[in-house]
Amino acid sequence: MKYFLIGFLMAAQPAFATKLYNKCMSCHGPKAMGKKATKAPRLAGQRAWYIEEQLKLYKSKKRKGGRSAMMYGQAARLSEKDMKELAKYLEALK
Repeated sequence: MKYFLIGFLMAAQPAFATKLYNKCMSCHGPKAMGKKATKAPRLAGQRAWYIEEQLKLYKSKKRKGGRSAMMYGQAARLSEKDMKELAKYLEALK
């Protein structure tokens, strides 16, 4: 049942969430597993509420440290709906 549910969640994600993530791949990797070379964390399987909150903090430039400045521009282009869908997509990845 667990695998069926995960597969269903993946299939339910809108195509535009996948397209949104395409811009994240160069740093976070094609499967959102993170990349040591770019110091980008794993996003696959992270809780959607957490990803969404972090994207909002980046967009408002309230999140500081690390590579925050690079993420400001990435988050700036996302609407709240985009953030929510992207977060759901990433949570469903394992």
